[in-house]
Parts: sequence; C-alpha cells; structure tokens
Amino acid sequence: MKFEEWEPIYEEIVGYFGFDRKEDERAAGILAGLLDRDDLPLLSRMIAGKDVCVCGNAPTLSREIPIVSGCVLAADAAALVLYSHGIRPDAIFTDLDGAQEEFIDMNREGTVIVVHAHGDNIPLLRTWVPRFTGPIVGTTQSRPLPRVHNFGGFTDGDRAVFAAQALGASKITLRGFDPDDTRVDRMKRAKLAWARRLLQQILP
Repeated sequence: MKFEEWEPIYEEIVGYFGFDRKEDERAAGILAGLLDRDDLPLLSRMIAGKDVCVCGNAPTLSREIPIVSGCVLAADAAALVLYSHGIRPDAIFTDLDGAQEEFIDMNREGTVIVVHAHGDNIPLLRTWVPRFTGPIVGTTQSRPLPRVHNFGGFTDGDRAVFAAQALGASKITLRGFDPDDTRVDRMKRAKLAWARRLLQQILP
C-alpha cells in the first residue's frame, strides 16, 4: 500500500485513539538514526512468491502449531510461542513491547526483526535496536524514511499481513488471530477491532 493510500486511514486511527502524529514521526526519525543497515531485500526474498503464515499471539496459536507452515511471520510475542515449539519464525514484526532475550537469539540465528517505531516506544527502540546484530528492517505508521518503511497496518499482526501482501506473497494464512478475544483490556479490544477492519480490506 502506498503511503498516499494509507495516510487517510492513519489519520483516522490517530484521531480515534488520540495519538500524536508528531511523536510517531519523531520515533521514526530516531529509529532511522539507530539503523545502520536495511535488510528489506532479504525479507522480500523470503516472502515473494511464497505461502506465508502470519501468526498472532491469541491463545489459539498453541493449538494451531501443527498447521503452521511456509514462510512464518510472527507478531511480537507470538514468536516466543513458536520458538518454544521448535519453530523459529522467518521474521518477527514487533513494536518491542513483547520483546524478550529470545528475540536476540532468533535474530542471531537468522530471523529478520521488523522493528516498528511509534510515539510510545522510543525508550524501547533505544534499548533493543542496538542489540540486534542479525537482519533488521525498520517500519513506521507515519511517513516513511530511508531505512524505515510503511507497508500499511496498525497492530503487529495486521502490519505483518500488509507487509506480506506488499512484498508479493502468493498466499497468506492467519494463525493465532482472535479479534473477538474478550479477555483483553479495553484498549486492546479497540486495537483488535481496527486490526479486523484493516485485514478485511486486503484479505479475501
């Protein structure tokens, strides 16, 4: 999705949640400054023409592990569930709020860390990004910058789906997604509702 197409949706999200676009843009600039490389070509090769499985962190994921296959993209802490079952995801899409030491291990082993910058995670960016020595890609929900891309999407999970589509996946399957999960707090429910709305725009 081109930024010109995404921007009106982004502005609607910013207005709905009361986010500060200037802070999102500041975070993107900080991420760009922290990155000394851009492994988007590697991520693209992993995804282009492949069957892609995007894994969210709903409780259903552990039951769906036997049917996870293809190029595996994990939404943040879903990577920990996969890794504990012997699956190292090809990429982790994360704003770092679920980051653990295992992310460092997976990255060292070849997992692409797709780090997302937004106004609320600047301290996490400064803490974690310098620790990733393996392949890394930066993303933002605001205007893209050199080494910081915008494929569309809002939460880690739907952002992974948007990226898979943009990078030419032949098929996208979802595992561990439950947009109706009532056990999460009010803010998370609102974010899941937006994720469902966005996914309906790009998935059949």
